[in-house]
Amino acid sequence: MVTEIILGFLAAIAILTGFGGFRIINQVERGIVFRFGRAQKEIRRPGVTFLIPVVDRLKKVNVQIVTMPVPTQEGITRDNVSVQVDAVAYFRVQDPLRAAVEVQNYLFAVEQVAQTSLRSIIGKSELDDLLSNREELNKGLALMIDSPALGWGIHIDRVEIKDVTLPESMKRSVARQAEAERERRARVITADGEFQAARKLADASAIMAHTPSALQLRLLQTVVEVAAEKTSTLVMPLPVEVLRFFDRGGAQGSPARESEEPGPAEKGAPPPQLTAPDELTKILGLHESANRPDS
Repeated sequence: MVTEIILGFLAAIAILTGFGGFRIINQVERGIVFRFGRAQKEIRRPGVTFLIPVVDRLKKVNVQIVTMPVPTQEGITRDNVSVQVDAVAYFRVQDPLRAAVEVQNYLFAVEQVAQTSLRSIIGKSELDDLLSNREELNKGLALMIDSPALGWGIHIDRVEIKDVTLPESMKRSVARQAEAERERRARVITADGEFQAARKLADASAIMAHTPSALQLRLLQTVVEVAAEKTSTLVMPLPVEVLRFFDRGGAQGSPARESEEPGPAEKGAPPPQLTAPDELTKILGLHESANRPDS
């Protein structure tokens, strides 16, 4: 009776021990088996795996991409500007066996390498590169972190600089520099516009010099534009060319009038009517004689 109880107890212990040797590995993990303290080369895949009780020990390694923020690092750039830079690193375990054996804590190791590499990048770069040329700096920073991490079975996917904090005095200097650059560009654009306008005006004046009628047409167009505003008073100058035109018209009509000069019998007849050019010439002549100082 006692023997049966002992045998049943031993069988129960064997069954429990046998079931206790089964382990479940998740999809995002890989298993490393240590048998008598020695790591086995076979990587246990996701699913159910069996371990020899008391002999084997299982260590799970996560193979997902890890997002690690790099703490803010303060440094001095190559052009002697004090800045504070923070970044973020994306990496994953590529070789679970080396990550479990070669380094004690790969997360802490990658974080320390990222901090030292970020400080080195700050010292080698200028302020303008940190502000505008971050793509090249990100590639260089990822290469510096990836070099030692490859020996630990870690692959660095990418590293990005998140923010660059400047002192207040440097912020004001950068703002003044940007304002001066904007003002310079505005002056250049204004000067270029004046240059183009002057060139067009020179071309227009050359055309008007060869064709005086174009100047008259431009004057009439300006009069039309000004006359559209009824609230303003328009004072229109009379070009000398118009008077010359009237003079030529009067000179052409004078021989006809001389040939038609009335005889002695027709002296009592009323004077002939003057044409429009003659009237305008007469009025302008009277106005000039009235404005003379000796009159």
